[in-house]
Amino acid sequence: MRKRTQAREYALQLLYAYDITQDELKDLEPFWAQADEVIPEIKDFTEKLFLGTLKNLERIDKKISGFADNWQLKRMAAVDRNILRMGSFELSYLEDVPAKVTINEAVDLAKKYSGEEAGKFVNGILDRIRADLGKN
Repeated sequence: MRKRTQAREYALQLLYAYDITQDELKDLEPFWAQADEVIPEIKDFTEKLFLGTLKNLERIDKKISGFADNWQLKRMAAVDRNILRMGSFELSYLEDVPAKVTINEAVDLAKKYSGEEAGKFVNGILDRIRADLGKN
């Protein structure tokens, strides 16, 4: 598995845990202590995704809600909601990641953890956000 792909999986786990427990997870060391191997590049990108998403959560949720026709954010499956949050953060705030890569990785996560239909759902919303941001 590629390093950034692994980092996205870890960030999704952290976002999901935060979403379910509402625990701020100020100390990420217990999370890293249970990991098989901690590679600095993976750790750095994971924390960038997780902490960046949390820092901008209100704006991200508002943006997702604006493009999720007939869906309330709180009614979405927690996995889908957090994949959308992370993908929206990447599209909006990480200039070094191509939009196509962000969306493909998010769709792959949705298919893996939520199912084929979730992949289509995530693709549709993130593609609308991408277009709104004027990215290719």
